[in-house]
Amino acid sequence: MNGLTISSFIASLPKVELHIHIEGTLQPALRWKLAQRNKIPLRFKSQEYHTYEELLESYNVTYNHRPELGGRKDVPTFLEAYFAGCEVLLKEDDFYELAMDYLARCRQMNVRYVEPFFDIQAHTRRGIPAEHVLNGYLRAQREGASKYGVRSNWIFCFLRDEPVEDGEAAYETALPWARSGHGLFHAVGLASNAYERPPMLFKKAFERAQADGLHITTHCDFGQKDTHEHIRQAIFDVQIERIDHGLDALDRDELVEGLVNRNVGLTLCPHAYHRRTATEVLFPKLRQLLDGGVKFCINSDDPVYMHDVWIDGNMEKAYHYGELTKQEMVQLARNAVDMCWADEAVKKEIYDELDQVDVR
Repeated sequence: MNGLTISSFIASLPKVELHIHIEGTLQPALRWKLAQRNKIPLRFKSQEYHTYEELLESYNVTYNHRPELGGRKDVPTFLEAYFAGCEVLLKEDDFYELAMDYLARCRQMNVRYVEPFFDIQAHTRRGIPAEHVLNGYLRAQREGASKYGVRSNWIFCFLRDEPVEDGEAAYETALPWARSGHGLFHAVGLASNAYERPPMLFKKAFERAQADGLHITTHCDFGQKDTHEHIRQAIFDVQIERIDHGLDALDRDELVEGLVNRNVGLTLCPHAYHRRTATEVLFPKLRQLLDGGVKFCINSDDPVYMHDVWIDGNMEKAYHYGELTKQEMVQLARNAVDMCWADEAVKKEIYDELDQVDVR
């Protein structure tokens, strides 16, 4: 983590996480265990991992390049590594264990409430029944709250680099698990590669979800091709409620004004950007957002594939490199509560905790 250690202040701060991909929390130990249990060979392209140590070594690759924009092509991309990890997830119990591992980690980090992203397309296209995914996460949602005290409402994602109609069909399959049914997910979003896949492609899908009583959010990746147009569409055309990433809005005054005037918050993941952005360039942007009145919160994205930096590490980076005060860090934690879609009673509990944090 660039030599930083997590301070006692950040460690003890009550947290809410709004930008976390559940498959991006699949730790090597669980991946190895599931591979053995399901008799799945661990490999990536021509490389096969015969021992746990070889698997661990594979995580030392820095997935910080964009080959579609001329980056390295001799190592796997982030998404290739991410989906390779998914190969060990076959049964309901696998998805349950994945989610419970993350929720247990949340308890250790004083995370009180989370809204994990998930999809079924990455699994159903491998022949995995959708109900294995959905029921596994549903069990974890319920047991994570009772066992660890970590409440969660989940976000169903369309894979944006797949055909829109495939995403719409996946949504129909998953709909019985939405808030009006089993109660697993309460929102929809966009995940996977945003390259030349703007939010407007999914406008009708978003409108359908809203008609079904669900919230809407979308990724607008940092440094991606056409990112400013993606942010503009999200704010003004799709009229999204939240933007995941969206840091490039700072480049355009009209985008900042749109975020502020429409009260659209950003779910930022500083370490994800720090992998390929200089400290002195990246972290002053947090101060710019604060000074500009843009609401944002701090999250971890896909920590297992991002040097094992979780929400506490991301918050420590914001605190240290962003030169934020304790009071400002509490405000960012409050922003996450403001922006989340938890029940009001859950929000009040976390607000009350944050009111007790010593900022001296």
